[in-house]
Amino acid sequence: MLAIPFPAIDPVAVSIGPIAIRWYALAYLVGFILGWRYCLALAKRHPGRPSPEDYDDFLTWAVLGVILGGRVGYVLFYNLPYYLENPLEALAVWHGGMAFHGGALGVVAAILLFCWRRGLSPFAFADLICAAVPIGLFFGRIANFINGELYGRAAPDVPWAVVFPRDPLQVPRHPSQLYEAMLEGLVLFVVLAVAIRNPAVRSRPGMASGIFLVGYGLSRIIVEFFREPDAQLGFLWGGATMGQLLSLPMVLIGLWLMMRARRAVTA
Repeated sequence: MLAIPFPAIDPVAVSIGPIAIRWYALAYLVGFILGWRYCLALAKRHPGRPSPEDYDDFLTWAVLGVILGGRVGYVLFYNLPYYLENPLEALAVWHGGMAFHGGALGVVAAILLFCWRRGLSPFAFADLICAAVPIGLFFGRIANFINGELYGRAAPDVPWAVVFPRDPLQVPRHPSQLYEAMLEGLVLFVVLAVAIRNPAVRSRPGMASGIFLVGYGLSRIIVEFFREPDAQLGFLWGGATMGQLLSLPMVLIGLWLMMRARRAVTA
């Protein structure tokens, strides 16, 4: 049975008396800061609207959209029966439980409302936001690995399999968090960085957003084949996981956005 040692990294990065700052919280903080700075850098290269000031003002909206949407998404998509019986637990975000798809919906709602108030094109505005999202995804998945959570399926014959301390079975498993960090984070960031610098993409509002949705959706669907399903859900229709079912609409919407952006210019 092959396995590599799990790195013994304390999930608490800094502890000052009763105050404990976890790597997961730092991952969110670093993701927001670097993503915000990246959006500003991209906006400065192309003067006009949306402007760097617009992205400055949107940062608070993005934080609220991610946190509120991520928590509501987890409650609705992953553990609704439990929270119906224990409604106050839905407010206990410190107990964990965030869903990317919920956070994405929260940010979409924030973008639509923000752009409506500012008179901006939500498609052009979202393009730069989407280019920055993989930064946060990368750090978030690394934090998942440090926490030993959301681990992969059993893989006794894989040389790089890991035995996670929180696994009740204590068997070698795919480090699926690192797979996600690579695909959803590094690979998707590079693809979007190249795309967003292409004049043919930048001149088609919504194209980069479509590329992001398709790229993330496909990456998540692929990695879910290596990731252990949530214990309270297991496998769903046709052996699919909740992550795959939620990602499929992202791929379809992304394809629609790309076709819409293409037609908008060629029409």
